[in-house]
Amino acid sequence: MISVIWMLIWTGASVIVTQLLVGYVMVFIIGAEQFSQPVWTAVYSALSYVLALLLIIVVPAKIAKHRKKGKDLTTNKTELGLKDWPTWTDIGLAPIGFIVYLLLAAGLVTIFSIFPWFDAEQAQDVGFNFYITGTDRVIAFFTLVVIAPIAEEIIFRGWLYGKLREKFSQKTSETWSVLISMFLVSLLFGILHMQWNVGVNVFAMSIVLCGLREITGTIYSGILLHIIKNGVAFYLLFIANML
Repeated sequence: MISVIWMLIWTGASVIVTQLLVGYVMVFIIGAEQFSQPVWTAVYSALSYVLALLLIIVVPAKIAKHRKKGKDLTTNKTELGLKDWPTWTDIGLAPIGFIVYLLLAAGLVTIFSIFPWFDAEQAQDVGFNFYITGTDRVIAFFTLVVIAPIAEEIIFRGWLYGKLREKFSQKTSETWSVLISMFLVSLLFGILHMQWNVGVNVFAMSIVLCGLREITGTIYSGILLHIIKNGVAFYLLFIANML
C-alpha cells in the first residue's frame, strides 16, 4: 500500500508542481499580461506536460537504475500502453467509448445534482479567453485537443494505471485489481481538475478510458476518445458561441 500511495501522490504532486513552477517562472519572465495571451498559454501547457512526464516517468526510472533496485519504478512502452501501432479496433472503440462515457457522466451528474453545493453548469476554466479567433483559436485547438489528451493519457491511463494494475494483480484477483486501479486513477484525475462538475465528468470519462486500456492493452483508443471529447468541448466553447 505504501508504494501505491506513493505513486498516487507522486503523480498528483508532479502535475500540480510543474504547473505552478512553469507558470510562476513564465509570469516572472514575460509578465502576467503576456502570460494570458493564447500563444504563451499554449507554451505554458506544453512545458507543464513535458516536465510532468519527465518527473513522473523518467525521474523514478533513473533513480531506480542508479540505485540498482526498485525495478517497479522503471517502465517500458508496454506498461505505458504504447506498444505497436493503433489498430482499427482502437479507432472503432473510441466513438463507442465516447457514447458510454456520455451516458455514465450524465448519470453521475444527475446523482450529484441533488446536493446544493454541486453546480452542474459551472464553466470550466480552460486557460483561454472564450472569444479568441483566427490564429489564436488554432493555437488553443492544438493545445486542448491534441497536446492535453496525449499527455494526460500517457500519465494517467498509461503510467499510473499500468503501475497500479501490476501492483494490485500481485495481491488480489484480476477483477479487483482492474476495479481498484480504475477507481483510484479516475478519482485522482477528477480531483486534479479542481471543479466538482468537471471532476465528476472526467471521473466518468476516466473509468471508460481505463476500460479501453484494459480491452485493447494500449492507450490509443483512449487518446482518440479524449481527443473527441475535448474536440466537442472546444467546438461548444470557442465556435458555437461565436456563431
